Amino acid sequence: MRITFEPYNPLWKNQFEQIKSELEGSIGFLCPQIEHIGSTSVEGLSAKPIIDIMIGVKDEEDLDKVPPHLRGKEYVYYEKYNDDMPYRRFFIRLKDTARHFGFPDHILYGDDIPEGLHDHSIRIAHLHVISTSSEHWLRHIAFRDYLRAHPEVRREYQQLKEELSTREWFDGNDYNQGKDPFIKREERNAVQWYLAQHKDSYTI
Repeated sequence: MRITFEPYNPLWKNQFEQIKSELEGSIGFLCPQIEHIGSTSVEGLSAKPIIDIMIGVKDEEDLDKVPPHLRGKEYVYYEKYNDDMPYRRFFIRLKDTARHFGFPDHILYGDDIPEGLHDHSIRIAHLHVISTSSEHWLRHIAFRDYLRAHPEVRREYQQLKEELSTREWFDGNDYNQGKDPFIKREERNAVQWYLAQHKDSYTI
């Protein structure tokens, strides 16, 4: 398979804001911190047109309070990932048109997820629910802000993505392995930079 990207689109920010507002109406009682992350959150980067959203909750005990409150909405809960990543709860947000393909408009669990939902063309967003005290929260926020503040790193990442898009990949995970050396190196740099910028908030 080939991985295809679209040039940065300012509408991605609007899509994030719309979904953020929707989520605040559903899980606002948890006082979540909702952040736009990933390539669609960085002006100038091309990306797959799926919005990555990180929902920060105060404690890991709050993670399992989220799924029941997304029932009846166009979210799909990938509960099967909980064992591999117990610190995260992962959802996809379907496009409004997805129901025309025969998919239900309510949350699904575990093995109930039909194979067709793996089609990225019917997704508008990926949601990652994580405790704000987690190292995983820190590294995602740091990497986003680092790319925004360092155009030379952003250009290098863009060039890498363009080069990888010319190759054939077994699946998305295989493609992610191709980015892994760059991501891990720059995430380490990003966290160090971010902590230095926020000395009053973090103990280095």
